[in-house]
Amino acid sequence: MWADPEVTRFISGRPATEHESWMRYLRYAGHWIVMGYGFWAATLKDTGAFIGEIGFSDFKRPIDLPVRGLPEAGWAFVRSAHGQGLAGEALSACLAWADKVARFPLTTCIIEPQNAPSIRLAERAGYKQAAVIAGTEGTPVGLYERARPKNRQSPES
Repeated sequence: MWADPEVTRFISGRPATEHESWMRYLRYAGHWIVMGYGFWAATLKDTGAFIGEIGFSDFKRPIDLPVRGLPEAGWAFVRSAHGQGLAGEALSACLAWADKVARFPLTTCIIEPQNAPSIRLAERAGYKQAAVIAGTEGTPVGLYERARPKNRQSPES
C-alpha cells in the first residue's frame, strides 16, 4: 500500500521504500506499547483482506502545532478501497473506540488542502478545520479538531 503513489500522494508525496514501510509498522506497534493507542489494520469482514490502516498517533511532528500532545487521527487505504465508504465505516469504529474506551477529550488530524476525499471524510466524522498551519515541508495544511461528544445520559462524560 505504501509503495502506491496514489495512496501516498497527499501523505508524503512519494511512494515509500520497503525500509520506510517497515519503520512505519514498528512505529505503529510502539505507539500501542508506549502510548496505549495506535493504528489498526483495516480488513474486509467477509474475506479478511487488508484494505488499509487507521488509528491515532503522536508523532511529535517537527511542525508548529497550536496544541501538542493530542492524539492525531490518520488513515490510508489501498486504492481498490477508495470511494466505497469503507474508510468512513472504519473511521466511525475508530472514533467510537476513542470516545468510549480511550475517552480522548479532543483529537486532531492534519490534511493537505488538495485532499478533498479526506477532508470530506473528516468533516462527516465531526472534524472541523481549526487552523491552517505549515506542514513538514512548509506548505500549508489544514489542522482539524474533533471534541468527544458529550453523553447526556452520564454525568461523568
